[in-house]
Amino acid sequence: MTERARERCSVMAARAIYATDPEHSRGRFYPDTPSPFRTKFARDRDRLIHSTAFRRLRYKTQVFVAPEQDHFRVRLTHSLEVAQIARSIARILRLDEDLAEVVALAHDLGHPPFGHSGEHALARAMAPFGGFDHNGHAIRIVTLLEHRTPDYDGLNLSWEVLEGIAKHNGPVADPGWALHDADRLWPLELASWCGPEAQVAALADDIAYNAHDLDDGLRAGLFDVEDVAAKVPIVGQLWRQTQSRWPRVHDKARLVPPLIRDLIGVMADGLLQETRQRLDHYRPQSVVDIRHADQPMVQFPAAILTEMQPLRRYLMAEMYTHPSVQEICAPAERIVEELFTALHARPHDLPAPWQARLALAGDDAQSQARIIADYVAGMTDRFAIHEHQRLTGRQLMPVDNYF
Repeated sequence: MTERARERCSVMAARAIYATDPEHSRGRFYPDTPSPFRTKFARDRDRLIHSTAFRRLRYKTQVFVAPEQDHFRVRLTHSLEVAQIARSIARILRLDEDLAEVVALAHDLGHPPFGHSGEHALARAMAPFGGFDHNGHAIRIVTLLEHRTPDYDGLNLSWEVLEGIAKHNGPVADPGWALHDADRLWPLELASWCGPEAQVAALADDIAYNAHDLDDGLRAGLFDVEDVAAKVPIVGQLWRQTQSRWPRVHDKARLVPPLIRDLIGVMADGLLQETRQRLDHYRPQSVVDIRHADQPMVQFPAAILTEMQPLRRYLMAEMYTHPSVQEICAPAERIVEELFTALHARPHDLPAPWQARLALAGDDAQSQARIIADYVAGMTDRFAIHEHQRLTGRQLMPVDNYF
């Protein structure tokens, strides 16, 4: 290794003064014996990866409901890609990589089956009982619903991880009941920004879904790369550069992966440039300074936000609202709503452990509804289809070869 390379590695290894230091974490709700080999945030990441809820993301929709191929992204693969981008950016900014990674891995943990369609349906069903949102449900999963030890409910994650999950998209002025309950038990300072690692995780999500939804849409044949290039200037510019690097390659499919990589690179580079400028301007001396700044410290430059708008509009028109995508949304929503309705009317159809939880709730109708929503939200797409058919006798969606 050259002297310059050693110097670079040394600089990269030094944690920035404004980074979140695991040695100064606010700790866990339940006291725990420290690990001699892993930091608090590394243990949080490992606990999350070993959780049941994380494994279930393998069978939860990202964009395509009941995809006919196994190459499309699901919640699990999307979360892994977000975590990779978040960790890389955190390393460059000299933040805590483990904290950025665990928040990224957890950011979609609370999604019910069938993605946003399922969330809309469950929110309607739960409207009389306080509503439903996936971010609040993620907090509920890691603080209450996971059972990895007889000592306590939840995963007993560090305060900084819970804060990151709760407000990685910014301060929460009007928390739903799930976040409100968690905040009342252990205040998460919902009115302030989260730490820099969680801010990185949030924008890593933006980078991942902008690039990878484009990739999946091309793979699905919903649109052609030449059409995107003609209508989305940033994609057109990168596509021409890609073609110029491989002028003898005429198979467009072979050129899409480097196009997607370059698109990720443009967004990541812009984020790093803007974030460094904000850090130079604010000169935060601690993570507390970042939490109480008057704007997020991690952000895209205005030019990148402007360039991404045509891509988001294109994906909305040609992918998210494409007939082949939309035609499956209605039955997916019906499955979730009818599952909630059936179980709310006949709670004895719940598995025994869930009936035990209902018994503890007594006659509190709101608590009972929330327990049923917990059960439905935890279902994978495939299990929801099977359970709906079992409880109603009707099949609204084919399940053959599902995933």
